[in-house]
Amino acid sequence: MIQLFIPFLIGIALGLPVPEGGPDLAAADPVAPIVREPEPQVPTGKFTTAIEVKPILGMTKQNWVAVRLYEGNDLVYFTHLLAWRCGLWEIRYSINSDETLQSFPMEPCHEETAQPNAMTDVVNFLPYITLPPESVETIYVELVFDDGTTDFAVFTRPNVLMP
Repeated sequence: MIQLFIPFLIGIALGLPVPEGGPDLAAADPVAPIVREPEPQVPTGKFTTAIEVKPILGMTKQNWVAVRLYEGNDLVYFTHLLAWRCGLWEIRYSINSDETLQSFPMEPCHEETAQPNAMTDVVNFLPYITLPPESVETIYVELVFDDGTTDFAVFTRPNVLMP
């Protein structure tokens, strides 16, 4: 798996064409993927479907994650993605080209409210993960939209480091 990821990162750095979907990190996931039918893509005006959130997340890809050294730990924030989570089925990530993708837990959408993407339960659904200090070098993020499509990005620490 590392053999797939390293050339992929080198290719990005050199500006080479990137294979659609990125490296096949999902194949390393020990859990079988969930087969789902795409949800209806009717714009609601509340940003609860992929058709509404995918263009925004595509234009703001550089903001998907952030890293902060805080109180002796690296914190990797997923706050931006959580603010548009209602059009997503899943946020998956890997730190430092680890072969296993992790699923980031998301608070359910509040579709019955005026702001369905509001984060109201940050006690049970933290917007970050905690890792040892200075340990995060790269972050691979893969989004699974509720229309069944995916997008991904790879971030390096200097490019997403918060002061």
